[in-house]
Amino acid sequence: MKFDGWMLWADSPDSDATWTRGTWLIENGRIVADAGGLAPTFRGYAVPGLIDIHCHIGIGAKGPIDRADQLRQVRQTVNSGVLAIRDCGTPRDNSWIQDEPLAPILIRCGQHLARPKRYIRGLPVDVDDPKDLPSHVAAQASRSDGWVKIVGDWIDRSQGADADLAPLWPRSVLVDAVQAAHDAGARVAVHAFSHVVIDDLLEAGVDDIEHGTGLDADQAQEVAARGILVTPTLRQVELFNDFAAQAGEKYPRYGQTMNAMYRNRREHFAMLADSGVTLTMGTDSGGYQDHGTIAKELELWVEYGASPSSVIDAATWRTRARMYLPSLFDGACADLVVYDEDPRSDIRRMRRPGVVVRNGVIVAENTPSC
Repeated sequence: MKFDGWMLWADSPDSDATWTRGTWLIENGRIVADAGGLAPTFRGYAVPGLIDIHCHIGIGAKGPIDRADQLRQVRQTVNSGVLAIRDCGTPRDNSWIQDEPLAPILIRCGQHLARPKRYIRGLPVDVDDPKDLPSHVAAQASRSDGWVKIVGDWIDRSQGADADLAPLWPRSVLVDAVQAAHDAGARVAVHAFSHVVIDDLLEAGVDDIEHGTGLDADQAQEVAARGILVTPTLRQVELFNDFAAQAGEKYPRYGQTMNAMYRNRREHFAMLADSGVTLTMGTDSGGYQDHGTIAKELELWVEYGASPSSVIDAATWRTRARMYLPSLFDGACADLVVYDEDPRSDIRRMRRPGVVVRNGVIVAENTPSC
């Protein structure tokens, strides 16, 4: 196959990608610069396969799902142009995906770690004694692909009308747990909505803060200085007013907290971007969000003030690099997504990929080839 057009291309595995005009050959699962000859198979604007580092293959709207439904989620994901995912916690074994050559690259985090009744029922490993968190982290690290997922905060309903988001773990335990992960060669992603949990995460030395809606400006600068990733999951933040409504009169304090973060969501995202925090792409699909809808996440980033070019970079080579995954360079695996029109001028064009290529094979095609 031969591609002709513009490509988000890197000169080497370690260099930044830039938009480059040219022609490329795809053969034996690899992409190489074209020396001329063949007529183009397709044309357009090509980017490295999109990446979603906060999703859940194995979780549906009503909880854990079986392999057949997991396969449906995989197909939705690939059709959207997402060719690499970090599954950020699931109760079902989905490692079979790694044996499917045309499925996305899968990085598994293992199962969520939480306290009893302090997360969504049926999803986490419930740690009865907080002191046991480090051993649970080590166990999850041994069966994951270099990541562990900890629930850092959640509503504490035992407080009745005063219930609000609150940390699940004593700081000292969290410090030991993150160290246990690092000792096992794994990194730690932590669910965190609230402000109050952030200092604990900084003290513990976590690697990725998921959502991060409670970060203030000073904390954001510290996060940026330490190189901690933040995955803002804007589609999830868009649901905060719904979560507040569900709290009703039973948990008014929690409702106020969620409403306040919802009202401030655009300004908060702009603050994170301005602070230099490394923002990575994730949809939180599975459960509240459908798979295959990454374009809606990209559009929210732009709506909140990011440029289309920076969003495309975040959704492709920049986040891939943070997961130690390659992008497109001479001899790289041919994982790419082609759009008929330039998505830099209108991010909505990423809703419908023209051609999706995984391992050098066309796995989705929505427009005629040349």
